[in-house]
Amino acid sequence: MELRSDVVPLTAENFRCLCTGEKGVGRSSGKVLHYKGSPFHRVIPKFMCQGGDFTRGDGRGGESIYGEKFPDENFTLKHTGPGDLDVLALFYVFPTRKYRSLRKCIFARISQFFLCTAATPWLDGKHVVFGKVVSGMDVVAAIEQVGSEQGRTRVPVVISDSGQLR
Repeated sequence: MELRSDVVPLTAENFRCLCTGEKGVGRSSGKVLHYKGSPFHRVIPKFMCQGGDFTRGDGRGGESIYGEKFPDENFTLKHTGPGDLDVLALFYVFPTRKYRSLRKCIFARISQFFLCTAATPWLDGKHVVFGKVVSGMDVVAAIEQVGSEQGRTRVPVVISDSGQLR
């Protein structure tokens, strides 16, 4: 993967450190900040492969190296085609105590990411592109083959190891 630290340095560094596991244990989750052993929990053919939830493994968790979450840096890079690497925005809804019908909503950047398997221009301005798969699209295609329209995988897809090539 090629990370665009020149455009989105915080996002690229978060992903790199989660690949290496060099930051140790997370403050919020108490889990090791590392993708090793985490699943691709959502795979939709002709769209994307989503992973990076190492705290819960089901898409409801995650933690960045900066704490639980961090803000968008920018939307400079666009969703141009297969191999785009995006950080996922989790959408949190919190009911307020005073007005139960009102809800406070925030978007949070954490550890989850997705690999696009097609051009996805409708995501421009919504998800931060921070890199691209430059080698290994055959692996992404193999992951895509076990997905479904609902996003469930027919077999478990797990990141067996991750790190940084120099």
